[in-house]
Amino acid sequence: MKNSTVSVTSVALPARSHVTEMYASPNLADAYTIRLPDNASTDPELLARFMFSHQAAWVGKLMQLRDALVARFGLKTAKWLAESARSQSDKHIYIFRIYERTVDEIVIGEDDKHLDFRVSVFQETKDDTAGGERYLTVSTVVRCHNLLGRNYIRLITPFHQMVVRSSLRRAARLGWPTAS
Repeated sequence: MKNSTVSVTSVALPARSHVTEMYASPNLADAYTIRLPDNASTDPELLARFMFSHQAAWVGKLMQLRDALVARFGLKTAKWLAESARSQSDKHIYIFRIYERTVDEIVIGEDDKHLDFRVSVFQETKDDTAGGERYLTVSTVVRCHNLLGRNYIRLITPFHQMVVRSSLRRAARLGWPTAS
């Protein structure tokens, strides 16, 4: 179902999400939520795969720029991660390794020498709202290992926020996969 009026909201990390307490003192912890249509799939992996496979073209260009810059520091590039993911697509979503799957959540991410991060795609029904509306929340937590990681995360945070918001909006506009 397509949704032409989409609202992505910044929220606290969901209390029931597995990433909430993953790192004792994360260098970045953010979450964005969007209301799902009633007929949308309840499978967080399917929702995550849909969202990551339908990103705007400018996100790809931004990743190419990132790759050109970080390769000089010996960090993993999106191109390297994509090649690695091709051989094990059932263990990856987009370029990110799957760390955990539950009925309501999938946790993906990557570890590198400068930082580790996890992204949660968490779907839940909020009983406190009229009609028990369903929401999808994308949360990110990052733990930096060194000065390079702390500087990197400071630099990319605004872009990260734009990408997450854009990805959620775009998936909603295209129409989330429906429940089978």
